[in-house]
Amino acid sequence: MDTFNPFLISGYFGPEYFCDRKQETKNLLKALENGRNVTLLAPRRMGKTGLIKHVLHQAKIQNKDLQVFYIDIYSTRNLNDFVKLFATTVLGELDSASKKIWKKVGDFIKSFRPTLSFNELTGLPQVSVEMAPGMEENSLKEIFEYLTSSGKTCYIAFDEFQQIAEYPEKNVEALLRSYIQFIPNVHFIFSGSKQHVMQEMFLSAKKPFYQSTQSMVIDRIEQDTYYKFSAGFFPAKRPLSKEVFNFFYTRFNGHTWYMQCILNRLFSYTETIDEKTVRRALSEIVEESSYFYESLLTAYGSGISNLLKAIAKEGCVKEILAGEFIANHNLKAASSVRGLLKKAIDNELVYKTPEGYIVYDRFMAEWLRNRIF
Repeated sequence: MDTFNPFLISGYFGPEYFCDRKQETKNLLKALENGRNVTLLAPRRMGKTGLIKHVLHQAKIQNKDLQVFYIDIYSTRNLNDFVKLFATTVLGELDSASKKIWKKVGDFIKSFRPTLSFNELTGLPQVSVEMAPGMEENSLKEIFEYLTSSGKTCYIAFDEFQQIAEYPEKNVEALLRSYIQFIPNVHFIFSGSKQHVMQEMFLSAKKPFYQSTQSMVIDRIEQDTYYKFSAGFFPAKRPLSKEVFNFFYTRFNGHTWYMQCILNRLFSYTETIDEKTVRRALSEIVEESSYFYESLLTAYGSGISNLLKAIAKEGCVKEILAGEFIANHNLKAASSVRGLLKKAIDNELVYKTPEGYIVYDRFMAEWLRNRIF
């Protein structure tokens, strides 16, 4: 039987495979328990989704009557998509018997047609919906009325919440806020990775969600804590030394997903774990994405491509519009770099850290350094 790899790079398999975040978990649970909605910010792949699922898991353990829902809206493109996803996630989940589900849903849902079916694997009821164009606002209202009428305490997490700012409809934030502020039994986590968009949504006095939530930011897991967690899974005959762990923790600044990818690969090997093994793992991971990286550079054109190459070569750029940086890498004028930088940030190709600008995808940065220079 194959050994289960404990270093997950997607999904949530329980607290035993979840590293630390004890204080963040405590803070989130305390906020929700006391009726405070939360805005959770983190760079992409820092572990916010895992934290949300861990918090919902812990909350459910503490209160079995609690209803928890995780909804990733990253793939939605408009209000219609959002309402359909919201509806299929929550409808029917607050009632136990199938007949009761059908009646309760029918009592509140008038603007679109829910269809009740049964999952072939679990035998549990599930709801799908059909909605006529132009009925989104009525449908959304009915979903919130359904949640309110249940009287049950619910925690709902909307992941990648900044996506609603890109919907063609212009009133989505105000519409959601108008319902959320009057639903006392449901508490929300709004998480997002585009920090400038999320900050504008929740910290700007011009926006409907202004000061309506408790803000939280998560960063890397502390180095020693992450090492103890990781080393505990490696067998005695192939231990993970602190020196080797520190080597790639420092290289990737403890960024959770990249750490997990390397640890996952190292765990799958049979040889001794040393720096050479880490370099092999990194080389394999980067090489597997090389076609994607090539295509990405081609799609964005030479201006973005040259800027990414320059940032990757430096590793981290404090003064990206400085004449020295521009001249050293044969970039165009500062005004041109400024425009390219904005586009790169908006498309999550470049990320601004407190130390300076970096290539957002750290494996792509490795590829750029290894292949371009």
